[in-house]
Amino acid sequence: MLVDWTFYLAAIPAVILVGLSKGGFSGLSMMAMPLLSLAVSPVQAAAIMLPILIVQDWVSVWAFRRDFEPRNLLILIPASLIGIGAGWMLYSDVSEALVRLAVGVISIGFVAYMVIRSRGGEPAPSQGKVAPGIFWGALAGFTSFVSHAGSPPFQVYVMPQGLSPRLFAGTAVMVFAAINLLKVIPYFALGQFSRENLMAAATLFPLAILATMAGVWLVRRVPADRFYNLVYAMTFLIGLRLVWVSLSEILS
Repeated sequence: MLVDWTFYLAAIPAVILVGLSKGGFSGLSMMAMPLLSLAVSPVQAAAIMLPILIVQDWVSVWAFRRDFEPRNLLILIPASLIGIGAGWMLYSDVSEALVRLAVGVISIGFVAYMVIRSRGGEPAPSQGKVAPGIFWGALAGFTSFVSHAGSPPFQVYVMPQGLSPRLFAGTAVMVFAAINLLKVIPYFALGQFSRENLMAAATLFPLAILATMAGVWLVRRVPADRFYNLVYAMTFLIGLRLVWVSLSEILS
């Protein structure tokens, strides 16, 4: 796989999108797993991406070390343990087709949510409550464990709070840096860190660091509306493709 050009054709843009997301363009990472799942199985894609995510977390945590909302961290990170535990217990019982279907459905649902939210106007900011935070935090932990797709639940909970773009990005960085570290032991226990997967991830580390640094730089300078619209459209189309392929496998 290390010399398979089709893998890198998907992996390079996926890593760049995750790096930009870690750098402040929150939500762009949603496209990474669907994109990578077109080249390798979603299970292997998740195993390759986790070391890359952790390397990118080191860069983004430093960049946003003063910009985060502590209350969200205190609610969402402990709650994510519930979802991570559930993902660990159910992981071996779920087929690759179902994981691919879940990634596709999450991708489509996320784009639909963002479109509906943008057309509904901006509601008055409200502080996040504990009970909804536990629910959305647990869901973020589960979807992040299965397919590194924790952004939608996180955004559903945090977006109504009306945080500034940098504070929102920093909060997301801290939450998912913690979640990614919490996933390491379960991934080891499930045998996901094979030599092949780790070597594939290592070849992408330099790009991952550069993409994250670029995201930190760009988030302060570039209006992201058009860029987001393009990425959302591509995420939706890739999600449809994954749903179609997975349903064909399940129903065949």
